[in-house]
Amino acid sequence: MSHEEASLQPLLAVIPCRGGSKGLLKKSLRPLAGIPLLAHSILFARQCSEISRCIISTDSQEIAATARKYGGDVPFLRPAELARDDTPMWPVLQHALKEIESLDGCRYGSVLLLSPPSPGRLPQDVTKAIDVLLQDSQAVGVVAVSKPSFNPRWVCVDQESDGYMRQSFPDGNLYTRRQDVPAVYRINGALYLWRRGYVANSDAPRYFEMPHRMLEIAEERAIDIDNERDLHLAELMLREEFVCFPWLSKQETE
Repeated sequence: MSHEEASLQPLLAVIPCRGGSKGLLKKSLRPLAGIPLLAHSILFARQCSEISRCIISTDSQEIAATARKYGGDVPFLRPAELARDDTPMWPVLQHALKEIESLDGCRYGSVLLLSPPSPGRLPQDVTKAIDVLLQDSQAVGVVAVSKPSFNPRWVCVDQESDGYMRQSFPDGNLYTRRQDVPAVYRINGALYLWRRGYVANSDAPRYFEMPHRMLEIAEERAIDIDNERDLHLAELMLREEFVCFPWLSKQETE
């Protein structure tokens, strides 16, 4: 293993699960394909050989108990001040990194964020994200993105003060065919991978101020569960096999 490769290892995966979710009550505990949403991230991480340790950051004893039922590692509970409605994700990651390094007595090389509401990631996505980061020593992280079903540069409009519409993107009028419009990607939440030093020493991810690389995944796997409709759509996609999660058996997806 090269020095550069070793600098990303060991890899710490963090699954954040706040107890007081508002959009969908007890979101992490809601069933998807027969198991809690949280469990998908836990079982996914167990299939990724590159992950050295995966921990769940939660303030909830109920979530902690459910996580452990599915083999999850909950070495501590998140303090209440990091579980408010307005708490950003970055200090939650920093707290998890600091606490686990203190407990383990080691220094991790990189941090992988696995958000339970976005379970459409696959083990090979982690492998690719690591490769992308290894190939660019200037990049501080890799963010999963996908192409939406429509191109915002082509179809998105705003309303002028006089009520007439105008194109949202200033360069949209440069193109006369949809096929010629440059691709637009969206951050989909499937995964985020950062170098350890960047997580520990910066005050926010700052995607557009610090160099981040993109990892494109298929849009059909860019699942983001925020309400009942999202949950039912994800259930339908799994049942009809538009997407498949390798950690689920056939029996679990029926």
